[in-house]
Amino acid sequence: MRLGILGTLQLAATLIFAAPVGIFGLTRLTEGDIALGAGAVAIAVAMVVLPQYLTTPGDIPVKIGERVFGAVVKAPDDDEDTP
Repeated sequence: MRLGILGTLQLAATLIFAAPVGIFGLTRLTEGDIALGAGAVAIAVAMVVLPQYLTTPGDIPVKIGERVFGAVVKAPDDDEDTP
């Protein structure tokens, strides 16, 4: 899965919030509280994975912007000989 600049920044912001939840879950698991620990780890994983696969209303302008920017700016072809 390729992420653009905005996708990378969104993933970093999500990890800032998901990491403490995951660490809390792992701590609870090591202390023997299986239900709370597993639930916290599952929530942390869902916080990171779900936004990558679900389209939210906030993602629609970003996707439109990426398509417009991609249509306007063309990547140079590698086959062309440049002097």
